[in-house]
Amino acid sequence: MKKTFSSLCLCTLALMAAMLTSCNNKKFHINGTVSEAKDSVLYLENMSLDGPVVVDSVKLDDKGAFNFSGKAPDAPEFYRLRIAGQIINLSVDSTETVDVKASYPSMATGYTVDGSAECATIRELALKQIDLQNRVIAVQNNPNLGYDLTRDSIGKLVAAYKEDIKRNYIYKAPMRASSYFALFQTLGNMLIFNPRENADDVKVFAAVATSWDTYHPDALRGKNLHNIAIEGMKNVRIMRNKMAAQNIDASKVNVSNIIDISLLDNQGNRRSLTDLKGKVVMLDFHVFGSNGSTKRIMEMRELYNKYHDRGFEIYQVAFDPDEHFWKTQTAALPWISVRDPQGLQSQNLAAYNVSSIPTFFLIDRNNEVKKRDSQITDIDAEINALLN
Repeated sequence: MKKTFSSLCLCTLALMAAMLTSCNNKKFHINGTVSEAKDSVLYLENMSLDGPVVVDSVKLDDKGAFNFSGKAPDAPEFYRLRIAGQIINLSVDSTETVDVKASYPSMATGYTVDGSAECATIRELALKQIDLQNRVIAVQNNPNLGYDLTRDSIGKLVAAYKEDIKRNYIYKAPMRASSYFALFQTLGNMLIFNPRENADDVKVFAAVATSWDTYHPDALRGKNLHNIAIEGMKNVRIMRNKMAAQNIDASKVNVSNIIDISLLDNQGNRRSLTDLKGKVVMLDFHVFGSNGSTKRIMEMRELYNKYHDRGFEIYQVAFDPDEHFWKTQTAALPWISVRDPQGLQSQNLAAYNVSSIPTFFLIDRNNEVKKRDSQITDIDAEINALLN
């Protein structure tokens, strides 16, 4: 009898161990095909809080079939399939199997997804984001629109997009992975929902954070959302306090037709864009660490040398994270070189509706923005017209 009881105990323990091992080995699967991509490398990347991390990859044959798998997450997790610059965003929850079918090189917009309602919704959001980007580019490239009308038009496009996403996706189901995904969509280099300085956007982040607390307790992403929301609330409160504390003498207000930028140059001196009134100015947004920077700087030198004596100036704003590198790169430049320490999250980029860098604006002698680069076909003709 003792032997039988002992055997039963051992069997029970073995069964429990097997079940525990089985639970720990639960996996998700991402299968499918990418046609027209023979010999291309397809990557599966985890979109971690620190950026994309390669999980697996496969060199596709003429059939384009692939089969990835990974450990099932405790809370929704985000992945992407990538070939070069073509990306398909996905979310994974537990042990589901996601089936993706696409064709290269248009896989980012022409794919289908089955097996996951969240992935289907993320596809909707991704296509909406691409459509917004295309419409913004169309407005920027319209030569018939001046700066003010371009800025207002883009502002209305973005505001309408945010309202649609808030009402029909985020507030409708804030606990979903697709709602989390929507919070971090971008327009160029900028977040569409900016919790660092927009009180309404802070509320959106807070709504998703609170919901994730309930449905995905202890999830690292939920905690990250809370931190972002709290930081955003502090920033908004600080900005409001500064505005409330200001008691500006009307006689000291500088009336200008331009949104001013005031930053330290590479010699440590504060330089303001509005101080250049009376000159024709190229307001340039640049990253010296980017590809093509040297060639672009050489082209700007030619313009500066050609027109500076007639009243032409360049006010260049750099967004490089490394201040020492920036100072080294700008030490020999003859024009005004300033650096924005906020980097790609700068309010200056948002104020000028800059969605990609490099880009520039031409400003007349009255401190009024006349055109941006996408509206210019002959830069010499435009500068000459403003100088005359």
